[in-house]
Amino acid sequence: MSFIVKIGENVKLDLQNRVAPQVFESLRSDIISQRLRPGQRLSEKDVALKYGVSRTPAREAFIELRECGLVEIFPQRGTFVTKISHAQVEGAQFVREAIEVAVLNSLLKSPRKAFLEEQEVLVAQQRAAAADDNFELFLNLDEAFHRAFAIEIGCERAWIVTENEKAQLDRVRFLNLSTFSPMDELIAQHTTILSALKNANAGAADKAIRLHLREVLKVMPKIAADYPQFFESEPDAVD
Repeated sequence: MSFIVKIGENVKLDLQNRVAPQVFESLRSDIISQRLRPGQRLSEKDVALKYGVSRTPAREAFIELRECGLVEIFPQRGTFVTKISHAQVEGAQFVREAIEVAVLNSLLKSPRKAFLEEQEVLVAQQRAAAADDNFELFLNLDEAFHRAFAIEIGCERAWIVTENEKAQLDRVRFLNLSTFSPMDELIAQHTTILSALKNANAGAADKAIRLHLREVLKVMPKIAADYPQFFESEPDAVD
């Protein structure tokens, strides 16, 4: 979030606004980007010290992180970053695809030229981030690209619902960017989506968005094999 400025181990918050959501967003970013690893213990005292707040905002942030599936809170033991759940990733992907396909179909009715030009600027910025191997910036620009679709049709709520569902999915997306799927490939997929929008080609747009969003599921088995310590064990198949 733009109101958070990281300074070494500490974080400066905007005290004119509620601090608990800012602490939550910063911790969420740290978990998604693997600065906080699965199994790592989080302390209310340490978090409060890092952000210069009381324990109450830290506790509120932990509760919200738990609702996203990013931490587990054990009485008397502490709060721990969760491992990545295959089932939650697949569920989040299902929800995201359903929403984003519907958003794109709505946008196909009358895409504004100015909107398409703005999206092309975002794609250019993504190319620059890819050239610098800046995975976190690229992920933020990717978020901006997809969020803009929902805003353009006047339904930002669609993106809010998607964002609330996809925390576990984002963890895999970050590992994917840094390990398997070249950012150039994802940029090419964004370009294909925009081309389909420009040409009002509903079939091509539907195919392009589904292919793009399913990329993470395609590579997740490889990521889990390379980083087994980050993932929950999958249940054994039942004959």
